[in-house]
Amino acid sequence: MEKITSFTIDHIKLQPGLYVSRKDAVGSEIVTTFDLRLTSPNEEPVMNTAEMHTMEHLAATYLRNEPVWKEQVLYFGPMGCRTGFYLLLKGDLTSRQALPLVLDCFRFIRDYEGEVPGASAKDCGNYLDMNLPMAKFWGRKYAALLENIDEARMIYPE
Repeated sequence: MEKITSFTIDHIKLQPGLYVSRKDAVGSEIVTTFDLRLTSPNEEPVMNTAEMHTMEHLAATYLRNEPVWKEQVLYFGPMGCRTGFYLLLKGDLTSRQALPLVLDCFRFIRDYEGEVPGASAKDCGNYLDMNLPMAKFWGRKYAALLENIDEARMIYPE
């Protein structure tokens, strides 16, 4: 079988950032997949499932309620390697175009107070696996990176 696109990225050189992972034609539409990389692969510890799960609940809620972008949001979820998340948006987009949305989303996570949306047995299949303080830590860390991001962290390394 052919190697899939995400396995062709040099994870030794990859640093935290906001990258266009791929663009796919779906009918007459383009879907852009963004790689929201929060940790340096194979160098830093990965995120634990509890904080990733909490961030997924918070980000999905934020993104699907954001008035300008909500109609373009198709998916937000964790990478299996636990170094980041994927965000799929309708449209032929760049990292620079998605940056304000992603930054606002992670500021929302950073500043969130209260009960995590959907964190109940009725709403979630693993509602006890949550860690809001660590989700806020990662939200703060990634928002700080995005606030000062340079172009090198928006284009995959060669």
